Amino acid sequence: MGKIIFYEDRNFGGRYHECMSDCADLHSYFNRCHSIRVESGCFMVYDRTNFMGRQYFLRRGEYPDYMRTMGMNDCVRSCRMIPLVKSHRMRLYEHSDMGGRMMELMDDCPNLMDRFNMSDFHSCHVMDGHWLVFEQPNYTGRQFYLRPGEYRSYSDWGGVTSRMGSIRRITDL
Repeated sequence: MGKIIFYEDRNFGGRYHECMSDCADLHSYFNRCHSIRVESGCFMVYDRTNFMGRQYFLRRGEYPDYMRTMGMNDCVRSCRMIPLVKSHRMRLYEHSDMGGRMMELMDDCPNLMDRFNMSDFHSCHVMDGHWLVFEQPNYTGRQFYLRPGEYRSYSDWGGVTSRMGSIRRITDL
């Protein structure tokens, strides 16, 4: 089980809302979010309802000034709890609909260009585990959460381009 607490003010002040599962619409619980405490588990938070918009990964810890730490506005509108699993496996494809060259990953990859001589992937299939995809190498830039399933186009995981710079497994570190 995971538990995340959203606070309206910095340093864990003001109104708050506790959440222990996915929540597609947090807007009715608080007006703004300036600090977050993750008591257990891992979560993705989104700046739009229904798990849409910019995504930010949070693991157990305290985020007393969430906006400054994450470079985000004060809008947190939905969150998803990420289950932790032991095995990870995904396939990346050169073209949409699982077409073209295929590369398989079972571990973290800080630089996809160095490893596969490619950085544009148009589709993927996550067979096992939960992953974070980053637009830039070394786990930087915009991030996207991928859970088991088929992503026939980069827009299916929320990407605005097909660029992937690095990929990391979500594990309990």
